[in-house]
Amino acid sequence: MRTPASLFQSAPLFVPCLLFVAGIIAGDSIGAVGWWWSALALFMIVTLALYRKPLLSSLGIMLCMVTLGGVRSSTVRSQHDRVAWPDGKVRYEAVVFSEVAEKPRTMGMDIILTGTGQKLKCYVGKDGRSRSLQIGDRLQVTSHIEGNREWRQGTFDYRRYMEVHGFDGQTYVPAKGWQLLPTSWQGLSVWQQARLRFLCYRHTLLERYRRMGNDDDRYAVVAAMTLGDKSAMTRELRDTYAVAGASHVLALSGLHLGIVYIMLSLIVMGRRFRLVSQILAVAGIWAFVLLAGMPASVVRAAVMVTTYALVALAGHERMSVNVLALAALYILIFSPDSLFDVGFQLSFLSMLAILFLQPLFESLVSRRWLMDRPVWRWLWGLTTVSVSAQLGVAPLVAYYFGRFSTYFILTNLVAIPMATLILWIAPVSLLLPVVGTTVLMRVVGWLNSILTFMSASLPCASIEGLHPSALQTALVYVIMVSTYCILRIYDKRI
Repeated sequence: MRTPASLFQSAPLFVPCLLFVAGIIAGDSIGAVGWWWSALALFMIVTLALYRKPLLSSLGIMLCMVTLGGVRSSTVRSQHDRVAWPDGKVRYEAVVFSEVAEKPRTMGMDIILTGTGQKLKCYVGKDGRSRSLQIGDRLQVTSHIEGNREWRQGTFDYRRYMEVHGFDGQTYVPAKGWQLLPTSWQGLSVWQQARLRFLCYRHTLLERYRRMGNDDDRYAVVAAMTLGDKSAMTRELRDTYAVAGASHVLALSGLHLGIVYIMLSLIVMGRRFRLVSQILAVAGIWAFVLLAGMPASVVRAAVMVTTYALVALAGHERMSVNVLALAALYILIFSPDSLFDVGFQLSFLSMLAILFLQPLFESLVSRRWLMDRPVWRWLWGLTTVSVSAQLGVAPLVAYYFGRFSTYFILTNLVAIPMATLILWIAPVSLLLPVVGTTVLMRVVGWLNSILTFMSASLPCASIEGLHPSALQTALVYVIMVSTYCILRIYDKRI
């Protein structure tokens, strides 16, 4: 009889990861950096002193992981709290660091202050001049800069959102409060300049997509799925994908990088030169991450794919709970704020659910029967992955967004193959615009039409108004974990 304890034996990093997460939550709530450092030093000394007593030594290591999480979280929290801006208007120079998005009354963009390297969310009064702004422009600005203010709406925490995405504040610049300077990136770090070069190249690729002459919705989907730019996405298009349960194909994530990784692995030398091919594939992944602007979700996915590739080279099991825990530790050690990002929570919970639940669902159908029927095997595999991932994130989606998409299985059977096809065709469309563009936009048009039909015409496409509390959401996960443990104990096939 298999027990849940065997999971922890096969995934020794899973418990330390959970303890580190607990420490991050405690450190963010309590603060007191000095106290956490003192506790960490004490527990490390005690652990070293008790190295001959395995049980007590293991307990000391666990306490060290908790306090280490507290140290990292409280340190980052104190850094956020120390950011202060002068009262009144100030004059400064900055470089546009994102695509410029047109709002009803302003032009929205991210800017980086030269010299300090601080990142601001900037809104410029809309007129003829501001409409011509583009990424890489250098500006002299006179405005009042505000810190990340406390503002909540439902479960959305604006200050937390700004901190997680690296913003140190925001500013509104009147139409006459800025002037364009000669293009220069002096005052930016080498790393920021490198990122800016990739972003400028992405802007060039986006302009190629725009010149294809297709409707805005098709361009918006292609830009989001292939280059991570959502500035052209309308609220109606976002709602269409959300109601149909296909929002995950718009946001660059593990799904997209997994497809890109497979694509690169097939293009490079393959199994004959395994080490070289994996290095080239991983390098290509990180080049794609830079091209996409290094959003948090893509960086997380790249860390997971890189970990996957390294484990594969070592000859171990490629994707497992242990590998997932290792990737989570990498990310949280360097960026403990990521724990509070909705995208981080959804991506890791979905992967964890797939790793735990898919074997349970796969065991419902005979593997021998599926081996002789490749089409059914593919459909059943896609279905089990979809159900597992949806079960893993459904309580969290209900908590944050108040919604449950009822046709998620049907949506994924359509959206994932078409998203794969779009990612394969996109490079061809840039190299062979006449042929590739026509095919690419036709596929995107089909995808938009299908999802629009599903969200608008099918009955009860989405259950709205779900707003469980944090306690209720946690209890649902407790029930799910308890049920899984019971099934794992009594089902020998898992």
